[in-house]
Amino acid sequence: MSLVAVFALAALWTQPAAGQGFKPTRPVDVVVHTGPGGGNDVLARFIVSAIEREKLVPVRMQVVNKPGGAGLTQLSYLIEKRGDPHTIGTFSATWITNTLMREEARATAKDVTPLVRLALEPAVIVVKSDAPYRTLKDFTDAAKQAPGQLKQSGGSIGSRDWLMRQLIGKYTGAQWAYISFPGGGERIAALLGGHVQMMVIEPQEAGEHIRAGNMRVLAQIADKRLPGFPNAPTLKEAGFDIRTLPVVRGMVTPPGVAPDVVAYWEDVFVRLAKTATWKKYLEDNQFEDGFQRSAEFAKFIDSYTEEMRTELTGAGVKLVR
Repeated sequence: MSLVAVFALAALWTQPAAGQGFKPTRPVDVVVHTGPGGGNDVLARFIVSAIEREKLVPVRMQVVNKPGGAGLTQLSYLIEKRGDPHTIGTFSATWITNTLMREEARATAKDVTPLVRLALEPAVIVVKSDAPYRTLKDFTDAAKQAPGQLKQSGGSIGSRDWLMRQLIGKYTGAQWAYISFPGGGERIAALLGGHVQMMVIEPQEAGEHIRAGNMRVLAQIADKRLPGFPNAPTLKEAGFDIRTLPVVRGMVTPPGVAPDVVAYWEDVFVRLAKTATWKKYLEDNQFEDGFQRSAEFAKFIDSYTEEMRTELTGAGVKLVR
């Protein structure tokens, strides 16, 4: 064997083997922008348990709730963790809408590092089961007769449930109050307690209450009827020519992390998405499989920002940028 060949082999032997990049060595924080019971909180806790069950990460993972600021508290926290490979977070579309609406917003979704887009989540519009409203038109007609008297529980300003109120209100001329709560559990309690009359809710949050007959579905925020609600109309079927807005579920990590950190977490979620555990979760919660890797997800965030700019303008919302 020539000396050149010997040196070439020696170089190969001394190179790091594939997969010898970053691996977490201490507990990982999974940061969410909602309180306990909110959509991203529920998702994050399932992800943590599924990753543990599938043994995809060698360390413990824990959910860290950072509610407040219409999602910007979580975003600011992630940015403060710049370069930290042991912090990841759920993506929040409110980062996009609030950047467009709020002058004081200094950070944007582009300031964090996209990892993956996991799923697209439809929603349903519900009232308490004993409410007098049998259809969404019943509710909007009642709201027109008593402007500002009916109430909707929801998340932060700029969230999907808030934006749907804007779109439906502009389309019908109806007006009702919007009461913001930090967590999904509080929003549901407000509805079931009779303190508000309507809410937009993700199927995973509402499931047991709908199955138990505590809530009535007026309409689905989906392009086609969800398997779990075959008798409830979509918005268009209910006579509302309004675009459906799915919630985007994805994962990000702080800015300034090394490429091998992004590759590691991207690979973890690629493997998670292939498991029967994850596929069953999508089916049980009636999510659409919208998986995208990091680079594709980054392009989606750019295009989604422009879509939200159009939707907010159409809903009569004043934009600051």
